[in-house]
Amino acid sequence: MVNTEVIMNLIINAGGAKSSAMEAIYAAKKSDFDTATEKFKLANEQISKAHNAQTSLISAEANGDHTEINLIMIHAQDHLMTAIAFIDLAKELVDFYKLTLEKGKDMYEKT
Repeated sequence: MVNTEVIMNLIINAGGAKSSAMEAIYAAKKSDFDTATEKFKLANEQISKAHNAQTSLISAEANGDHTEINLIMIHAQDHLMTAIAFIDLAKELVDFYKLTLEKGKDMYEKT
């Protein structure tokens, strides 16, 4: 049986988490690290909801309620995996923007 509501919840929240992480990068690019931090908080909340949806599917499977594997299920898993990787990469990029800004300030203060 396919639980479309749970799968759609996974897709929506994973996609939202990826979008929030992208917004964190845009904010950091403008040196708005407070907004970047808020966007990461939102991304973490969204990815947690997506992960919980995935966990409910796994738990159901473990309890003998077989979930039919279809294209929408594969799509949902793809969204989750991509969002998790993207958030990790976005955090590194925001840290790079912070470091670059700090190093730039140090260069100007020394001259």
